[in-house]
Amino acid sequence: MISIIITSFREPGTVGRAIEAFLQQRIKERYGLIVAAPDKETLDVARRYQKKYKQIKLFKDPGKGKSYALNLLLPKVKGRILILSDGDVFVGKNSISELLKVFEDKKVGCATGQPVSLDNRNTLFGYWSHLQCYVLHKIRERRAKRKQFLECSGYLWAFRNGIIKSFPRDVAEDTIIPAFFWLEGWEIAYAPNALVYVKFPSNLCDFIEQKKRTAKGHESLYKYVNKKFPRMKSFRNELLESWQLFCFPKNIKEIFWTLLLFPLRLYVWLLVFWHIKIKRQPYIDGWKRVESTK
Repeated sequence: MISIIITSFREPGTVGRAIEAFLQQRIKERYGLIVAAPDKETLDVARRYQKKYKQIKLFKDPGKGKSYALNLLLPKVKGRILILSDGDVFVGKNSISELLKVFEDKKVGCATGQPVSLDNRNTLFGYWSHLQCYVLHKIRERRAKRKQFLECSGYLWAFRNGIIKSFPRDVAEDTIIPAFFWLEGWEIAYAPNALVYVKFPSNLCDFIEQKKRTAKGHESLYKYVNKKFPRMKSFRNELLESWQLFCFPKNIKEIFWTLLLFPLRLYVWLLVFWHIKIKRQPYIDGWKRVESTK
């Protein structure tokens, strides 16, 4: 059996699309689909699907964050593989088959799919979202081929059930769970054909807030691993991998937009340093809605 969990927060406009995308998958074995959300509006949309599809279950979480909700659900799910996704994204055709395929290798404990931007590449923020997806795809592809550690994408990822007992709430779940598996001797796999479609921020405030929160979640990893752990996302690694940015632009305008991203990313990392090191405000699990991604 496969267990699928869609975590969602105030997303009645998109959760139906997320559910439908999973229902359209060709999953060879029996599966259950849980929609978790703290708000009535989102659960009401999911309830309409539940009336027609018996494999759908609803879970009203207390609204204290994604990791908090997953900790409540983890003891309840029975599938051999647990697949996680969000209510504001949707998976591509055959994505789940592609994701499950990598678990045929008994050494694989955790795996991730490939995020694809839904935004218009001809806009500044849309271009940045496509650029980000491209660079992360290349990094994961290279690390997977070398059997190196790689972090998962919270938009679509999966792991073997029964290994992890709980989700720490002070670090990003798609960072720490792969790290736990890695430390236990498991491999982390990348399924590039397991596509998940994502709407990214379309204004500066939302862009900065999302990137700052993501970076803070990754920086908290050292609470659980030593300084020699082979991290994937860090300020240092971002500098070392920055050359890949210039493999993506197709014209002068896109080169200019790529150059604009450098000072903005530096500003985000300075904000992270300020919040964590100076203000002592580390990453904390909790629901926070980014309006322009809905």
